[in-house]
Amino acid sequence: MDKHGTNQELLIHSAAQLLTLSGGVQPGRQLGQLGLLKDGAVLIREGLIAEVGQSADLLERHSFSARLDASGCVVMPGFIDAHTHLVWAGDRAAEFEMRREGKTYLEILAAGGGILSTVRATRQAEFADLLDQTRQRAVSIFAHGTTTAEAKTGYGLELSAELKQMQVLLRLDEEGPLEIVPTFLGAHAVPTEFENNPGAYAQMVSSEMLPALRAWWEQQAATRPLPFVDVFCDRGAFNLEQSRQILSSARELGFPLKIHADEFDNLGGARLAWELGAVSVDHLVKTSPGEIALLGQPTASGYVAAVSLPCTPFGLAEGQYTPAQQILEAGGLLALASDLNPGTAWCGNLQFTITLACRTMGMTVAQAVAAATINAAAALGVENRLGSLQPGKQADLLILNIPDYRHLGYRFGENLVKTVIKRGAVYSIPQAGEIRHANP
Repeated sequence: MDKHGTNQELLIHSAAQLLTLSGGVQPGRQLGQLGLLKDGAVLIREGLIAEVGQSADLLERHSFSARLDASGCVVMPGFIDAHTHLVWAGDRAAEFEMRREGKTYLEILAAGGGILSTVRATRQAEFADLLDQTRQRAVSIFAHGTTTAEAKTGYGLELSAELKQMQVLLRLDEEGPLEIVPTFLGAHAVPTEFENNPGAYAQMVSSEMLPALRAWWEQQAATRPLPFVDVFCDRGAFNLEQSRQILSSARELGFPLKIHADEFDNLGGARLAWELGAVSVDHLVKTSPGEIALLGQPTASGYVAAVSLPCTPFGLAEGQYTPAQQILEAGGLLALASDLNPGTAWCGNLQFTITLACRTMGMTVAQAVAAATINAAAALGVENRLGSLQPGKQADLLILNIPDYRHLGYRFGENLVKTVIKRGAVYSIPQAGEIRHANP
């Protein structure tokens, strides 16, 4: 992946299709409005989008700008991954084999595997090693078109290890080019030390870890917005009362909220997210009809985004996915994310996520594209600056080596990204035809 620097003014022109997503956030059946321009052009100035329009017009009026010819290609906003577990150490390949032998995810978790296996590896990892492993994943997802990713802690389950993961995320965000939106997930699972008293751990997260995180943040990252606080509200993790306690404490401290809910069982997490005004509720496989209807009603602060993670049931070889059509019929704000993690979905490729959404959830390619860009931005609360190609927004774009956006759902198993532009800086992605043999 080669960086070509940042031009003060760059004109990308002659796109076969330019997807602007200029209609903004798309709830319900509005999802899928791409704002498509043929032979479109985008003018970037000092890292921001300055103009969008027809190539002939912009080429004539900006004849002295640096130019990037996108002939035969689709140009669109960079993907936004609204749910990842980017930072961890080690792997769980052995557990994949256990699942092939018939063990369920919850059975593996009960035997000390699953999340707890990664917790042990992450606690033991030196900062430099954890940073290096996470950086490799960040580079990979950027090369596949993700320009902004939410990333959670959650493999420490003790304050020092959780803050170590948060420090890794802040460091990688500073390094770039991937932009990282951090989330604190100290309530990802019940650690071994509290296996017989999960309520005590929930209390510790609420009364000790969250205040300590707030104080740490004011010292380490005071100029940044506060991170999200998330909780895994599901069977085998935290019950509804414990989840309410943790999220209520987080809200009192000023943290914005997210929640994992309804992956394995319906405990009422989606309703809790709506009641507390969370930015998103994620997974939503077992969600009740009543809660789906509720997600179609905005709270005082806006919609609670419904974030679907189709790579997870695919990774678990399960047949039930997020009921996307019911959420859209109810008027909900549906987003897509990868759930990149070491246990159930080691895949940060949103191109593949889109193909899964089209095949398993009945979504059109246009709907999936919007769900992975502008609606995903809304699931992070950044839709005012990211997720669409509109003047004033950050210049995060993809040039895809395809003539029609529908190839994103039609094809899979290859990287269709030719060029990534992040904050106006241009990064070329190696293509299969550019591979060269090494000299013997």
